[in-house]
Amino acid sequence: MARPTEEIKDRLDIVDFIKSYIEVRPSGKNFKAICPFHQEKTASFMISPDRQIWHCFGCGEGGDIFKFLMRYENLEFYEALRVLAERAGVELKSVSPEDQRQFGILYDLNAAAAEFFEGALKNSKKAKDYIKERGLKEETVSDFMVGFAPSSVDELTVFLINKGFAIEEIVRAGLTIKTERGRYIDRFRGRIMFPIHNHFGKVVGFSGRILPEFEKEDVGKYINSPDTPIFNKSRLLYGFWQSKKDIRDEDKALLVEGQMDFLLVWQDGIRNVFATSGTALTSDHLRTLRRVTGNIVMAFDSDSAGQMAAERSIDLAGANDLNVSILVLGNYGDPAEAALEEPGFIKKAMENAKGGMEYYFERYLTPEAMKSIRDKKLAARVLLSKIKALWSPLERSHWISELSNRIGIKENDLIEELQKLSLGEDKVSGEVVEEVAKKRKLERQDVVVEQLLSLAAGDDRFKKEIKSRMEFVPSHYIEVYNAISGSGPDKADPQIQSLVNLIILRSGFLFDLIPEDRLEVEFNNLLRELMLEHLKEKRTLLGIRISEAEESDDEDEVLKLLKEFDDLLRKMQDIENADQAEKVRS
Repeated sequence: MARPTEEIKDRLDIVDFIKSYIEVRPSGKNFKAICPFHQEKTASFMISPDRQIWHCFGCGEGGDIFKFLMRYENLEFYEALRVLAERAGVELKSVSPEDQRQFGILYDLNAAAAEFFEGALKNSKKAKDYIKERGLKEETVSDFMVGFAPSSVDELTVFLINKGFAIEEIVRAGLTIKTERGRYIDRFRGRIMFPIHNHFGKVVGFSGRILPEFEKEDVGKYINSPDTPIFNKSRLLYGFWQSKKDIRDEDKALLVEGQMDFLLVWQDGIRNVFATSGTALTSDHLRTLRRVTGNIVMAFDSDSAGQMAAERSIDLAGANDLNVSILVLGNYGDPAEAALEEPGFIKKAMENAKGGMEYYFERYLTPEAMKSIRDKKLAARVLLSKIKALWSPLERSHWISELSNRIGIKENDLIEELQKLSLGEDKVSGEVVEEVAKKRKLERQDVVVEQLLSLAAGDDRFKKEIKSRMEFVPSHYIEVYNAISGSGPDKADPQIQSLVNLIILRSGFLFDLIPEDRLEVEFNNLLRELMLEHLKEKRTLLGIRISEAEESDDEDEVLKLLKEFDDLLRKMQDIENADQAEKVRS
């Protein structure tokens, strides 16, 4: 019997499924779309109906129908499995005990760990004293399951083992670490523990704040659970499972930096609040938030690190078409301090929050910046870069007009300056491929071969041409060529198969972007470059062999190798001349 995941994939067509989320259109044998996971103007998101996979050549994301749903809806695998099973009509009671254990056990382990930490807090006077000093009430501590990780080496690990959990699963959940010597120790020790819930209210991980008495320079003040199949801090919002109804009702969300800020603001009566979990704000966070509101008020610490975080978050939110405003803390260092020292302050500050772009104008258009054309130009360029990042053309137009009024520069001149800032930013096909190559850390020869194979995957003429030039193809790409030509084994190595999938998807991307009358020219240019790269490599090796022959005074060998070297240079010159002639014809 097929596993549920395979049965779901058999019943659901990935193109139809993705169509229900974003607009897609045909591109040869494949389909393409504007990527929903990053900002782009040229569609680089490709879907293969034959292979039931997708890949974006702009940001490098890719996967199957499960990966798409998890990324788009910010779900963990087991949650995505339930959604897709219902849509496909697959009964999950048929899920094997192995599948159930793989994900269900992680939820059970985190729930048990939360129970342990809560119990440890009740038994620790120093932890309770610290929480009291920070201003947390017992009701707040209870509502958010705040706990304590004892400072002993393996108390949690022993507790979980005694509960019947296997040590391998405890390590997989990120609660225990296996040392180089093979010893198992608790990840969290001597820390106030904040359970992190997913958006359905299940504990999936933890953030731990070390008690002051254990603080050291080489020890992080906060540490978080590592990424697991059910926990990814770049997708989860702390407290959101409890605050999302209030956020929806208020149509506004207050963003704070950490758990303590969240809890004290919540305790002060602000319920439409959320925090990131040990990471900067991400597009995934914003995608989750947009389902309930399009308005964010940001409250960051007033120090330089907090201001930098605020700028990154404003830019990201603006690029994702959310309305952003900044809460001004006045003399308070952070939201937690403000909530404790002056109850009701945060609520009033939210009502008087400054718009994100207004905040930038005040920050950069200072009297000092207006004194010289040099400083004015620098300030204008900073603000233009912020305006350029905005998603809405209407907003961009409004703020260019506003900038013109404030600095006395004509709008047309500002628009021209903005266009100059944008020069070179739009990627065409070759540049997109190069960008992906950089992310994968490919050598130039690999980049050229992969582009050639992508073109060959969509045109049999190019397959035959590559076959006649196989001596120039690096050995680790021979299997890839065989796979796309249909002459490879039925079941290729997983890494080879992954590369084949990538090349086939890129094929549709390239064929869509390169005009048909330029395909052969592009292929021949790449082929010549491949031959040159191959000959350059041989030239380097020949140079080494000539040096070795000279050192050993082997004159016959030196003469023989010099002749080979001369022949090689002639071949390279012929290829370069052909390349120049082709460029003249083009």
